[in-house]
Amino acid sequence: MAPRVVIAPDAFRGSLTADEVARHIADGLSSIRPDAEVLRCPVADGGEGTLAAALGAGFRRVAVRATGPTGRPVDSAIAVREGVAVVELADACGLARAGRLDPLGASSRGAGDLVRAALDRGCHKVVLGVGGSASTDGGAGMLQALGARLLDADGIAVSAGGAGLTQLSRVDLSSLDRRLAGTKIVLASDVDNPLLGPDGAAAVFGPQKGATDTDVRVLDRALTRWAELVDPQSVAVPGAGAAGGVGFAAIAVLGATMRPGIDVVLDLVGFRDIVEGTDLVIAGEGRLDAQTLRGKAVAGVASVARAFGVPTVAVAGSVTLASDGIARLGLSGTYALTDLEPDAARSMAEAGPLLQRVGRLVAGDWLR
Repeated sequence: MAPRVVIAPDAFRGSLTADEVARHIADGLSSIRPDAEVLRCPVADGGEGTLAAALGAGFRRVAVRATGPTGRPVDSAIAVREGVAVVELADACGLARAGRLDPLGASSRGAGDLVRAALDRGCHKVVLGVGGSASTDGGAGMLQALGARLLDADGIAVSAGGAGLTQLSRVDLSSLDRRLAGTKIVLASDVDNPLLGPDGAAAVFGPQKGATDTDVRVLDRALTRWAELVDPQSVAVPGAGAAGGVGFAAIAVLGATMRPGIDVVLDLVGFRDIVEGTDLVIAGEGRLDAQTLRGKAVAGVASVARAFGVPTVAVAGSVTLASDGIARLGLSGTYALTDLEPDAARSMAEAGPLLQRVGRLVAGDWLR
């Protein structure tokens, strides 16, 4: 009887999309076992690739003109199906859209543009994937796009970005889009950081967005002011620090429910239906390391497969996770591209052919 294999990788950031990763592995595997039934199921953990995963699962693409992180308009999109919209913050106002880093002035307004587009299409549920943001504005820009007014002591709107919040005197939420009251917001994220402090949005993620030590202090002070005026009780909620504080605004103001991004995406793509009766699952992400244990793509895929009694192997650009961590994930094996090509730069540049080789190795090891 021909084996059935599901290939469910996340993107290899800086190298290949999730769909490309799945396709290369499938090509290698099929060259050894052409009789195998191979299903490609690209996934994401709430960050970049979430929109693509939804579209690959049959959602309809709706083009949206949104505000980029530094204020310039960008051509973005949302995915819509049966009253549910999938919004990928990074596609509108993420680092890849920045052009230049602006840690103090970058805004999350584009995320609000996408949510509003979902409301315009009558969606009653919005999945908000928040990884990869370029801003640290506490979600202020997102709320402004949805109707909130953020004013200084003279009643003038504060400037965009986290630094503008230092001048904040009054937050007027009375003009928020009324349709939000009847809309369920699901915050898809693998980040459990609070909004403020040494583990908060500015301190942990600010430097990745170009923030200096001085910038981090300014941003943390600005977020403190923002939280005081919006909802001081939500600053310590796990996930409030996601996407530079977009998590805080989504939870405190929009009433969002937070779920691990990979779990949300696996539901969207119907992974549980696909994996049942499968002989092998191949998961994947750029790096298999300690962060994987905190709910990234491989962890989520392996967890569901294990519940159905299906063995999972993981393919990664590099594997630094110790054997006990691999056992905790329930993985039956791991394959690293750096084992085939030790030079990291070359491994990334030649990831496609290397993944095909891995596909052949997996077929020889598991599909005899």
